[in-house]
Amino acid sequence: MEREKILVLDFGSQYTQLIARRVRESRVYSEILPFNASMEKIRDFNPRGIILSGSPSSVFDEGAPIPDRGIFDLDVPILGICYGMQLMAHLLGGEVGKAARREYGRAEIIIDDDRDLLWGVTDRSTVWMSHGDRIDKCPPGFHPVAHTENSPIAAMADHERRMYALQFHPEVVHTEDGKRILQNFVLDICGCSPAWQMSSFIKWATEDIRNTVGSGRVICALSGGVDSSVVALLVHRAIGERLTCIFVDNGLLRKGEYRKVRDTFQRHFHIQLVTVDARERFLSLLSGVTDPEKKRKIIGNEFIKVFEEEAAKIEDAEFLAQGTLYPDVIESVSFKGPSATIKSHHNVGGLPDVMNLRLIEPLRELFKDEVRELGEELGLPEEICWRHPFPGPGLAIRCLGEITPERLELLREADAIVLEEIKKAGLYRQIWQAFAVLLPVRSVGVMGDERTYEYTIAVRAVTSLDGMTADWAKIPDETLARISNRIINEVRGINRVVYDISSKPPSTIEWE
Repeated sequence: MEREKILVLDFGSQYTQLIARRVRESRVYSEILPFNASMEKIRDFNPRGIILSGSPSSVFDEGAPIPDRGIFDLDVPILGICYGMQLMAHLLGGEVGKAARREYGRAEIIIDDDRDLLWGVTDRSTVWMSHGDRIDKCPPGFHPVAHTENSPIAAMADHERRMYALQFHPEVVHTEDGKRILQNFVLDICGCSPAWQMSSFIKWATEDIRNTVGSGRVICALSGGVDSSVVALLVHRAIGERLTCIFVDNGLLRKGEYRKVRDTFQRHFHIQLVTVDARERFLSLLSGVTDPEKKRKIIGNEFIKVFEEEAAKIEDAEFLAQGTLYPDVIESVSFKGPSATIKSHHNVGGLPDVMNLRLIEPLRELFKDEVRELGEELGLPEEICWRHPFPGPGLAIRCLGEITPERLELLREADAIVLEEIKKAGLYRQIWQAFAVLLPVRSVGVMGDERTYEYTIAVRAVTSLDGMTADWAKIPDETLARISNRIINEVRGINRVVYDISSKPPSTIEWE
């Protein structure tokens, strides 16, 4: 049975991914394509409805993003959001003008017509605006269905053609009834069934894996993180013993990580697991290296070599399973062009070219929160399912400056204390990522009656939805005090603990 799908056309809004996520929260599958996707591709997608995203552009800009006008002839419901609304007015015969006063942030809408799209929406509810243009005249067939003090046409509708548009953003949490509005569009107007759930996904994915792999063998690079762990369980469910996972201990893992991964996957799930002790190989190559980009490249290149050596020992391996997620796919097809390289990312994506393996990516349709939900459905232990993201280069990019076994051990012990105390305080699930960073500076301290000159630990903890933006976590003072006290007392070689209160942007989550 073909899935019912909603298509989101991306015009460059910072909220585009959020639109797709909100649709999926209504249990309907959605995908994002760039605004200039061909009509052939859109027809092949066979959407039950189309949502036009916002954009930093104005319809008056030279080179403003314009889609193929054929989308309006597909006889499927269309919802324009912010720029999407202005675009519909512009292309369908309405009038767009510059607002006398730009609207950014919260506004109050007054409902003029509560049929279909705005059914059940509270009159005078709060919405989130972000626009400098406004609709001066609706296109033929449309009429205003809501207004604000500054926007006489804050929403418009053509009920007969099932075309709708909103000047505000229903996808953001600041819009009180945003979830209701999107559900009205997706479930009622588009007529979709709320069938997108992880139990259904497991059936689709396992069938797809079986059809793709046939009688072949699959290998998977298992890190113990959420994504690779869920991939391993999903592929194992589909093909059983024809999956072999490879876990590389590069000496840059967190405390107890090797044992946890081995026990979980080998002993509990009975998955074929090859464990490789490559600690000396990695640490010898990293000796004396302080530049973070060099660290990343050394680790990435050596990982490929180690993985290639181990994979070559597995007879008849034809496929590599990888935990690519939907945000990675979106980024690769975005119309916005290549973004500046902030940091190199350690990923096994280059392996198929090196090893001549065919790539399977069972999670490429999922967002991170959906991967966690899938993990729970597959029986993955909560400790792994809700584990904070951990970078591919591991502790190497949290051990600032030179990497030595002694400095790594200091960091490993301090990091374990940070996580233990955050879990004890019941904060772990509220925080996106928390960890310790060993700084390459020493400072004077006093322990007992003696002067010390030892290292500093920085504690980093952030809240986020997807890691794209993040705010520093407001951890209670008493929890921070316990973290500091334990690190200084229990980790010999640390005499100072500081807390990082910078957000992303302008800072990144990791320090290197």
